[in-house]
Amino acid sequence: MAITSIMAADKVKEKFNEDESKVPAYTLPDPLVFPSGKKVDTAEKWTTQRRPELLKIFEEEVYGRTPATRLEGIRAVVTEGPADALDGRATRKQVTIYFTSKDDGPRLDLLIYSPKNKKGAAAFLGYNFIGNQATIADPAVKLAHGWTQNREKQGMTNNRANEESRGTESTRWCIDQIIDRGYAIATACYGDVDPDFDDGFQNGVEPLFYKPGQTKPGPDEWGSIGAWAWGLSRALDYMETDDDIDAKRVAVLGHSRLGKTALWAGAQDERFAMVISNNSGCGGAALSKRWFGETVNRINNHFPHWFCDNFNKYNNNEAAMPVDSHELVALIAPRPVYIASAENDKWADPYGEYLSAVHADPVYRLLGTNGLGVDPVSDKVPALNSPLLSGQIGYHYRSGDHDVLPYDWEQFLAFADRHLKK
Repeated sequence: MAITSIMAADKVKEKFNEDESKVPAYTLPDPLVFPSGKKVDTAEKWTTQRRPELLKIFEEEVYGRTPATRLEGIRAVVTEGPADALDGRATRKQVTIYFTSKDDGPRLDLLIYSPKNKKGAAAFLGYNFIGNQATIADPAVKLAHGWTQNREKQGMTNNRANEESRGTESTRWCIDQIIDRGYAIATACYGDVDPDFDDGFQNGVEPLFYKPGQTKPGPDEWGSIGAWAWGLSRALDYMETDDDIDAKRVAVLGHSRLGKTALWAGAQDERFAMVISNNSGCGGAALSKRWFGETVNRINNHFPHWFCDNFNKYNNNEAAMPVDSHELVALIAPRPVYIASAENDKWADPYGEYLSAVHADPVYRLLGTNGLGVDPVSDKVPALNSPLLSGQIGYHYRSGDHDVLPYDWEQFLAFADRHLKK
């Protein structure tokens, strides 16, 4: 399949484009070609040469470099549990991961439900937007301690959690269904790691890594997505110590901006056994060079803290990007990855998300997997509500809006059954 698009080459005049016929021509970089023009024709060349090369470009040009320094004083404390939950079908733990030796310093509150009387369960790990208390109607779950997104319907207008928010996002988590399927689920509020607003990188974990005299990350150092991804790895560090969980079978997942985060976490940290990206759009699974929906310029201007400063070089200049999202997906290979899109979520470019899977497929096949699980691979998006589940790359295009729905979880669980269950 030609990696150059065959879309109409008419110049896009609109500020934002959601008309397929107006997508300009674009050319994607080939993940299996070195800058010299030589082919990456063996798994060994991919693993030892090309993959590190691509990872470095994403670090320097898109998400920023994650500090390699391990924080002194970082520690995990079980603050509750194991306690019976879900009518005795599960146990609940609440764990605080302190990022410094100070109890009043930055910390991550992790909520974990595990199947009762089952050791070493495979698990899902992902962030929530407004606090652990919103993921389930369980009065024992602690309210989020720090910054959360506002939700006016729950009376959350000062970026703080409240009692009204309990269980209000439970349909996004389907915890009962996950437990009954034999999996554990762990979640934390992403604002614990870095509040999601442009504060000059003063209120999240970034200052913990500043060198003397430094006041913000450098142009090739991490933004908030990088910090959130780092926090997921710290949660996995704890999960490696928890006998209820098999840390070698943990799927990292996220929705929207947190779907971008899950992809970047999985690309960097190969301990994650599976990666799930739901409606992640621009800067996530959707191709940036495909001028459709949200653009690099728009995302950098509205969310200047998400990516590294170097990413601004590609505002209205996507053609100059040395990488694109299909190569981000390829960095996860050969581990299973699932990409989910929604029909009404044009802003996230569902077709562009699917094309990332299509163009990552050759890397997965080079590494000995069946990629998307279909042959030949088609660049035509699958029919609505017809998931591709048989390959190492999973995908679905469902009806509905930008959200996480029980339908999505049905597919995530089916995909996990193929790849994470013993």
